[in-house]
Amino acid sequence: MLKDSSEHSPAASTIGEDLTITGNVSSKGAIHLEGRIVGDVDCVSLVLGENSQLEGNVVAEKVLIRGRLVGSVRAPEVTLQATSHVEGDLLHQSLAIEQGAFFEGKSRRSEEPISRTKEGAAGDNVTKLKMPAEPDRDKSDPELRSKVPEKPNIQG
Repeated sequence: MLKDSSEHSPAASTIGEDLTITGNVSSKGAIHLEGRIVGDVDCVSLVLGENSQLEGNVVAEKVLIRGRLVGSVRAPEVTLQATSHVEGDLLHQSLAIEQGAFFEGKSRRSEEPISRTKEGAAGDNVTKLKMPAEPDRDKSDPELRSKVPEKPNIQG
């Protein structure tokens, strides 16, 4: 008897070694990356194979990295295996780093690492500074006129 499709989770999607994806990737299931992605990944589970390359941010329930990742990771469970090379920030509940793994970035533990807030990858709140407006300058003043650059004259 066939099971209803809602009774089981989708099979893992595999991105082979010979495939490069430019753009964001989203899946309701697992992704196994052996190739290259230039873009963000949002899925349930992500496995980066030894020869994989990912340049972008990851949001998943579980992330296992054996390859190269340049970007941030937000996941409750993150594992960096010995062959991994990670440059970026990790926001996690559980983090395991094997001996030999390369990791350069910030690691921050969080009870809700994949909450959909506008926080930065490592949970840092970003403060935007507003620069004061430039004072009005009277360009007719000869002293200021020499300091204010003229608009370039561009002819086509």
